[in-house]
Amino acid sequence: MQPATSPGSHDRRGAGRADDRVANRADDRAARVRFRRALTLMLMTLVLPGSAQLVAGRRDVGRIAMRVWFATLGTLVLLAAISWVWHGVALELVLNTKLLNLIRFAMMILAVGWAALFIDAWRLGQPLTLFRRQRLTAVGVNGLLCFTVAGALLFGSHLVTVHRDFILANFGNGPSADPSAGRYNVLLLGGDAGAGRTGLRPDSITVASIDADSGRTVLVGLPRNLAKFRFAKESVMAEQFPDGFNCDGCYLNGVSTWAMDNTELFGKSKNPGVEATIEAVEGITDLEISYWAMVNLEGFKDVVDAFGGVELTVRQPIPVGGLGSDVTGYIKPGTRRLNGHDALWFARAREGSDDYSRMARQKCVMQALASQVSPTDLIAHYGELTKAGSAMVQTNLPGSELKNFMQLALKAKDQKISTVSIVPPAINTGDPDLAKIKKMVADGIARAEGEGPKPGKKKAGKAQTINGGSLGTRNEGYQANESDDLASAC
Repeated sequence: MQPATSPGSHDRRGAGRADDRVANRADDRAARVRFRRALTLMLMTLVLPGSAQLVAGRRDVGRIAMRVWFATLGTLVLLAAISWVWHGVALELVLNTKLLNLIRFAMMILAVGWAALFIDAWRLGQPLTLFRRQRLTAVGVNGLLCFTVAGALLFGSHLVTVHRDFILANFGNGPSADPSAGRYNVLLLGGDAGAGRTGLRPDSITVASIDADSGRTVLVGLPRNLAKFRFAKESVMAEQFPDGFNCDGCYLNGVSTWAMDNTELFGKSKNPGVEATIEAVEGITDLEISYWAMVNLEGFKDVVDAFGGVELTVRQPIPVGGLGSDVTGYIKPGTRRLNGHDALWFARAREGSDDYSRMARQKCVMQALASQVSPTDLIAHYGELTKAGSAMVQTNLPGSELKNFMQLALKAKDQKISTVSIVPPAINTGDPDLAKIKKMVADGIARAEGEGPKPGKKKAGKAQTINGGSLGTRNEGYQANESDDLASAC
C-alpha cells in the first residue's frame, strides 16, 4: 500500500518542473541571442573592420581600425578614378618597384591587423557563455573569415612580390636612352636555342621603330642570310671588317657567333653577340638602336598558351617539322585560334616555302599579338606570363622605362603597323645595294609619319597569289613584308 501523500505535494513538484522548463527556455533564448551577437560581430568585422569593437565598447580600437579602413578604401577609389582618366598613374603603380615594395608591406600589415580584429570580435562575442555546439560553430566561422581575408591579402602580397622580382630580374638597371630622331628603335631577336649551341642564335631579326609620341610602329625586317654589309662606323666590328662582312659564308645571323668566338674584343660586355649584331643592324639600316630584346622561340609557346592562343589566318597548310627532321603534321587553313605550339610553327616553318615567306608570317604573328592582347588579358594571366616570360625574354630595357613603353604600346594598339623588309625582289640579299636599303627604311618611316611617298600598287591580278602561307611570292614580294597596314596583308 502506497504511503499517503500530504495535500498539495503534487502541485509543488509539478510547479518546480515547470519552473525548470521555463528557466531552460530562457537560458536557450539567451544563448541564441549571444550566439547571434557573436556571429554579427564577426560579420561586422568582415564588412566594416573596427565596427564590432565600436559597438562593443572598445571605441579607441574601433575608431583607429575604421579610420584605417576608410583611408584605405578612399585611396583605392581615388587611384582607380585617376587611373581611369590617366593610365600613366596605373602604370606607375604596377611598374615602379619602390611603390610595389610599399604595397606588398602594406598588404601584409593589413592582413595581420584584420586577422587581429576577427580574433578580437570572437572574444567580444563571449564564446565561453555559449553552448558547446554554438561555441564550435563560432570558432569555425571566425577561423574561416580570418584565414580567408588574411590569406587573400597575404596571397596578394605574394603576387606583388613575384611581379616586383620579375621586373628586377628581367629588365636592366642601366641608363635610359633618348629617342633618336623622335623614335625608339628596338632590336627584336628571335633566338633559336638548340642542343650543342652556346646561348641563343639570332634566327629572326627585326627592328621595331616606335614613334616616341604616338607609338606608331614600323617593323623593319632583316633576313638572316644578308651578306656583304657594313657595320656602324667606329664600332668594334667595323674595325675588324673595314671592307664589310663579305667573307665566305658570312651572313647576318653569323655575326653573333663570330663575336662569341672573339669576346675579348668587346671588353666587359655581357652580351657581345647582341652588341655585334646591333653594330651590324645600325650599319645596314642607319637607325640608332635604343634597346634590344632576345626572344627564346621555345618560351614563346608558353606565352601564347598563357593568353589562350592567338587568332591567325592560315592561308595554306603549314608543315610542322621538316628541313632536317620529319614533317609530323600540318596546321590546317582557316582563320582560327592557334595554341602556342601551332603559332610557333606558323611563324618558323620553312618546309615548302622560303625565308621571306617565313619573315612575312612572323610579322603577322607580331601584329596579331599586338592587336589582340589587352591589359585585361595581361592581368588575368599574369602568373603564367611571369613564369613563361622569365624563360622567354632577355633585354636591356631598364625597368625605369617600362611605364613609358607600356604607354606607347597602349597608344599603338589601335594604330596601323607598317613593315619594311630587306628582301627580294627589292634587294638581292647576296649582294645588296646598301644605299637602297637605307632609303627603303627612311621612306617607310617617313610614310608612317605621313611624310613619305606612297608605295606603288601591285597589279590586281597578282594580289591574291599565295606561297608558303603568305600573300605574294618571292619574285613579286610578300605583302606582309612591305605594307603600310600589316593587318590587311595578314
